Amino acid sequence: MAYLKPIKGRLLIAEPSILNDSSFNRAIILITEHTENNSVGFILNRPLEYTLQDLIPEINSNFTIYQGGPVEQDNLYFVHKVPELIPDSIEVDNGIFWGGNFDSLKKLLNDNLLESSDIRFFLGYSGWGKNQLSDEINISSWFISENDIHNIFSDNNHMLWRNKILQKGGDYKIWANAPSDIQLN
Repeated sequence: MAYLKPIKGRLLIAEPSILNDSSFNRAIILITEHTENNSVGFILNRPLEYTLQDLIPEINSNFTIYQGGPVEQDNLYFVHKVPELIPDSIEVDNGIFWGGNFDSLKKLLNDNLLESSDIRFFLGYSGWGKNQLSDEINISSWFISENDIHNIFSDNNHMLWRNKILQKGGDYKIWANAPSDIQLN
């Protein structure tokens, strides 16, 4: 079987074998950077109980904040699909962009010119040093998938991991229906 390489725009899917890892249990991560020396991504399926206005009161927006990962959880990051509105964005892949000019973003949000389906905000990120991600993939902590999610900015993300596991098929189907806390089984 051919295995995909981790490149920008692909997804990292947590293997069921990392159920006891509270940071990455059932995580789906969008890879936004992958070089010889490091990898960076954001967890797509971990909404927090905060809104953007909770964190930055001068921004009039109730967009949900997501847990991006365990690194730098006191920093806010964003991924979007509107580079024509947010200058200095970095293209991740196929219409998905990372970051950009925050002053422009604040104005867009305060003027209600963005929809939640245009952008996603994250506290923290997921990061790996040189060879760390490939080592984790080799010990079956992750598998790589093409990003075939219709809209990564959709609020309907609670089934992402389950759906990716079902696509994998075989023995993975058993894990797709297991409770998130395996001790409840």
